[in-house]
Amino acid sequence: MKRGTTVPANRGVDDRLRRIDAIADVALNKLGIGDLLHEMLDGVRDVMQVDTTAVLLLDASGRYLVTAAARGLDESERQRAHIPVGQGFAGRVAAERRPVLIDPVTAENVINPVLVRSGIRAILGVPLVADGKLVGVLHVGTRQAQRQFADEDIELLVRVAERVSSATRIRLDLEDRAAVKALQRSLLPSQLPAVPGLDLAARYVPGEGSVSGDWYDVFNLPGGRVGLVMGDVAGHGLRASVVMGRLRSALRAYALEHDDPAYVLHRLDMKIHYFEAGAMATALYAVTEAPFDRIRISSAGHLPPMFVATGDAEAHLTDVPPDLPLGVDPSALRRSTTVRLPVGSSLALFTDGLVERRTAAADADVDPIDHGLAELARVLRPGSAESACTRVMDHLLAVQAPDDDVALLVLARTALPSHRGDVP
Repeated sequence: MKRGTTVPANRGVDDRLRRIDAIADVALNKLGIGDLLHEMLDGVRDVMQVDTTAVLLLDASGRYLVTAAARGLDESERQRAHIPVGQGFAGRVAAERRPVLIDPVTAENVINPVLVRSGIRAILGVPLVADGKLVGVLHVGTRQAQRQFADEDIELLVRVAERVSSATRIRLDLEDRAAVKALQRSLLPSQLPAVPGLDLAARYVPGEGSVSGDWYDVFNLPGGRVGLVMGDVAGHGLRASVVMGRLRSALRAYALEHDDPAYVLHRLDMKIHYFEAGAMATALYAVTEAPFDRIRISSAGHLPPMFVATGDAEAHLTDVPPDLPLGVDPSALRRSTTVRLPVGSSLALFTDGLVERRTAAADADVDPIDHGLAELARVLRPGSAESACTRVMDHLLAVQAPDDDVALLVLARTALPSHRGDVP
């Protein structure tokens, strides 16, 4: 790298870093990612005595760098920056993951024309890395002939990049989590449909860790049928929630066209295979219709529902065989199983977050899922769906907060006016 002498610094590297840290602390507490980066870049520009500063972040594909914030560059022009990793100045910084200095800047050694048109004479860039993963690139530039970047500038910018990477990851994680929560709230039913002959209640609790792709759904179908869904997309964060939303919409559409739950899940599997590459999910889809004495259920790798009826000593899992999860093999056989629902019986659909309690299971020296299922069977009782949900959540979540999302949907069969003679 070509180096010269630097403008005499009024402060050492550590003193200047402390100024950057103070700016980051204030900005991180009150700003979104865009404002956070602009605030930090203003500090970098002032502390390093440079004319331009910019942060480019990797896009979702991981193949391109896109300008997220800049200072000292024309706003309308900088928005066009879309740099392939490995190409041009910023692409080289990202690919090599080391500082790169270009002096002088020419049309031959940078591919972003904005850098040339802006009159930048020398430019210094460093990679942004968080938790061992490339996040983007931070670069500074000068238009002044007397301003030359030296070793102290490189050291300072490397250490500044650590602060920017950390602050960016924290803010992106916070914003992603907020976006996921908002997305999930918008996709979960605001209220369950009122269906004479069925009593319905549900609960959803986000996990203590990253929010994932758990969902439940209940909807009316043509001919008086009712569809019920419980699903869990593999993974966490915004990606899992986006896939969950797409699967929810697709399943509803397929349910309007097909009566058989197994065929609906087959169509959903095809959708994942062709349009959600790499995604995988478990799902349980059930259909019932008046007088609701039977319900047809198909499982794509999901835990079977728990059943309890008046007079039963304890609830038990239904005999619904699990087929392959969605996203594994779209040609795999899928089956639908019919389960009887006497008046007064209840059916609980749930995700594994409800029953997987590793701490409690370790104390009892049993499999976490088996331990949780045994606890669910012990506390689930016939009665109103609302009281069943309250009892289950109170008992299973009282000791240990869930690491994973928890979804619970309880269906209790009540007597229709024209079927009061039904017996349990």
